[in-house]
Amino acid sequence: MAAPLLIRNATLPDGRTGIDLLARDGRIEAVGPALGTPEAAEVIDAGGWMLSPPFVDAHFHMDATLSYGLPRVNASGTLLEGIALWGELKPQLTQDALVVRALDYCDWAVAQGLLAIRTHVDVCDDRLLAVEALLHVRERVRPYIDLQLVAFPQDGVLRAPRAMVNLQRALDLGVDVVGGIPHFERTMADGAESVRLLCELAAARGLRVDMHCDESDDPLSRHIETLAFHTQRLGLHGRVTGSHLTSMHSMDNYYVSKLLPLIREAGVHAVANPLINITLQGRHDSYPRRRGMTRVPEMLAAGINVGFGHDCVMDPWYSLGSGCMLEVAAMGLHVAQMTSQQGMRQCFDAVTVNNARILGLEGYGLEPGCHADFLLLQARSPVEALRLRAQRLLVVRAGTVIARSPERTATLNLPGRPDRVDFTRQT
Repeated sequence: MAAPLLIRNATLPDGRTGIDLLARDGRIEAVGPALGTPEAAEVIDAGGWMLSPPFVDAHFHMDATLSYGLPRVNASGTLLEGIALWGELKPQLTQDALVVRALDYCDWAVAQGLLAIRTHVDVCDDRLLAVEALLHVRERVRPYIDLQLVAFPQDGVLRAPRAMVNLQRALDLGVDVVGGIPHFERTMADGAESVRLLCELAAARGLRVDMHCDESDDPLSRHIETLAFHTQRLGLHGRVTGSHLTSMHSMDNYYVSKLLPLIREAGVHAVANPLINITLQGRHDSYPRRRGMTRVPEMLAAGINVGFGHDCVMDPWYSLGSGCMLEVAAMGLHVAQMTSQQGMRQCFDAVTVNNARILGLEGYGLEPGCHADFLLLQARSPVEALRLRAQRLLVVRAGTVIARSPERTATLNLPGRPDRVDFTRQT
C-alpha cells in the first residue's frame, strides 16, 4: 500500500487558499487548513498553486488519433474529405499500429492531467480491429486513465451494411456506450429511425447513449429533438448525450426557444467540440462565415449540462492538438464569447466537472471520500489556468504522483528589470 500523500498550502478552484489535502489508500481522506501529518506520509508543498480535479474529455476518436498523413493529408480540410480519408485508411489498419498510437496518446493525456476520456470507436469495419485494439488499450491504461468506449457507426447504422450487427457485436465484446450519427443516414427519416433503434437498444441493455448529432450547418438537421423525445419516452434521463449539435448555431431563435426546454426536461447532456467545430463547419459560407459551434451559453442558461471535447488530435480531420483540455476550453470561451468571470469558470467546468457528469464518473472531485485523483496547476484560479494554459506541476492518480513538470519560468537579462517574469500576477 502506498504511503499517505499530503499536499500543503494549496488553492482550490472555489477560491479557498492555504488548504491541505490528505490522500490515503486511493481516496481523499481530508481537505482543510493545517491538517496533521500522518506517519510516513509524503509531503508536498503546493506553494499556493491550485489543486483541480483531473481533466475529462467527453468526446474523442482514439482509433484515428496520431494517424495524420495516412494514407494522405486532408487537402480541403473538410469533414466529408476526412470521412472519405478514414474510409481509405481503414483497410490498411493493423491492430498493433492502433494500439501503439492510442498508447502514445494516453501518455500525452497523462502528462496533460487528462485522466478520463470517452472515445468513439468505428464499428463499420467487419473485422472490428479498432474495437479489439481499444478494448486492449482500455485494460492497459486502466490503472491511470478511465477510458470509456462508444460503439460508433461512422458510416451510418442504417446506411452501412452490417453496421447494426457490428455495433451489437462491439457491445457484446464490452464496449460501454451506444453511439450513432443520424445526420449521416441517407434521409432525415432514416436518421430519426436510427435514433429510435439505438436508444431502444441502449435501454434494453442498460447502457448510455452518445450520438454525433446534427454535425451540420443545415438548420433543418433536427435530430437532437428526436433524441430528446426518445430519451424521455424510454426513461433514459441523464444517460444520453448529444455531441456536436452544430446545426443549432444556424437555427432560428424561435425553434431553439422550444428545443432547449425539451433537452433540459429529458436530461440530455450536450458536448461541443470547439477546436473541431469551428474548423470543419461553415465551409460552404463566404462572408459572413458562421462559427459553427453550438449555443453553449444559451444551453447552460437553460439548465443543460454542457461539456467540451477535444474530438481529434492529428488525424484525418484535424492536423493539430496535444491532448490539452485547457486549449479546448480556451477556444470554447473565445468562440462562445464567454469572457465574463462566470463564463470563463463555466468553460473550466466544461472540461472537468461537467464532463465527469457526462461520463457518469463516480467519486470524482476534491471532497473527502472522492478518488485521490487530482492535479496541481501552476495557476491560482480557473480563469488564470485558462489564460496561461497552466503547467501541470503534479498529476496524481489514486494518491500516487504519476507525472511531474517543473514550474514554467523565464529568466531575463534586462537592465534595471527583475531577473524573472511573473505571468500569474492577479488583477
